Amino acid sequence: MQWIALVAGWSVAAIFAAWVLVFANGTPAEPLVSQPGDFVKVLLNALTIAGLYFIVASGFTLIFGLMRVVNLAHGSFFLLGGYIALEFQKLMVGKSRNILGDDVGVFDWVIPLLLAAMIAGILGLIMQQVFLRWFQGQDMRETMITIAISVILADMMVSWFGGIGVDIQWPGLIDRAITVSGVRYSVSRLFMLGVAIVVGVALWAWLQKTRTGMVIRAGVDDTSMVQALGINVQLVFALAFFVGSALAGMGGVMGGSFAGLAAGVDGQWLLNSIIVVIVGGLGSLKGALAGSLLLGVVTAFAPSYLPAGFTNYSIIFTFVLLGAVLAWRPYGLFGTPE
Repeated sequence: MQWIALVAGWSVAAIFAAWVLVFANGTPAEPLVSQPGDFVKVLLNALTIAGLYFIVASGFTLIFGLMRVVNLAHGSFFLLGGYIALEFQKLMVGKSRNILGDDVGVFDWVIPLLLAAMIAGILGLIMQQVFLRWFQGQDMRETMITIAISVILADMMVSWFGGIGVDIQWPGLIDRAITVSGVRYSVSRLFMLGVAIVVGVALWAWLQKTRTGMVIRAGVDDTSMVQALGINVQLVFALAFFVGSALAGMGGVMGGSFAGLAAGVDGQWLLNSIIVVIVGGLGSLKGALAGSLLLGVVTAFAPSYLPAGFTNYSIIFTFVLLGAVLAWRPYGLFGTPE
């Protein structure tokens, strides 16, 4: 059965490539042979949104995929991090949100990002220490606790920040466009991709090359044995939870700068993170990278290369991707049976 799924997958990929390259007339983006600039722009869109997916999903991978803690409040930390950064940015600029404009400097964006990530990490750590550490391995209780916290945070954010969509202002240095392969493209989107690469390399080095990362991986596989060696596993797990929540807050700042903040965005980004982890495989950083890239390709290419009257159905292809990967690799692309 696996080889049948493999052949079917490659066949679908070949049909998709032929459509994009040659036959996609009458779509929002013309085929590559006639409008190469459209293809380059869509490809850049896929890579840059994949970078944002990876930043958020890497934190979810660390908490859910690696530590096996069901944290359904991850999306709430994303949205809360964005709102916190927006409030700090307002204070730093000293003007109302409506007239921030080009007055926003680099530090007016970077410092709120760092503060928001720190606060999101601390709140995630408090949640783990107060509510979750006592129920480690009890998936249903973890699920119910984090759902309750997510609902509470969502209601509080609506009360504090309102339900109207708002944006975090990019610094003027990157809020501009450059020419890439003959196409005018946003520097801020390329910046998101660059940050994602830095985050990915840093996480890989931490998990694979440091003693703390080795303890995290060993503690997940055999907590009792690691504790018998005199290592405080709970302290290491707490650090991992802090980092995962901080990445959600960082992603919220970048997402709020890229696409804005509004009620309901938390659920959307939780779903994105779950899809990335399931497609890539639990506990795999390279799986999170692969899942982010595949989701980014679907997110960018589906609405651009579907016929003009069918672009509203592009969301379906996200779940086609999910179903196809699970049919071929039930544990995800880089996941392994437990």
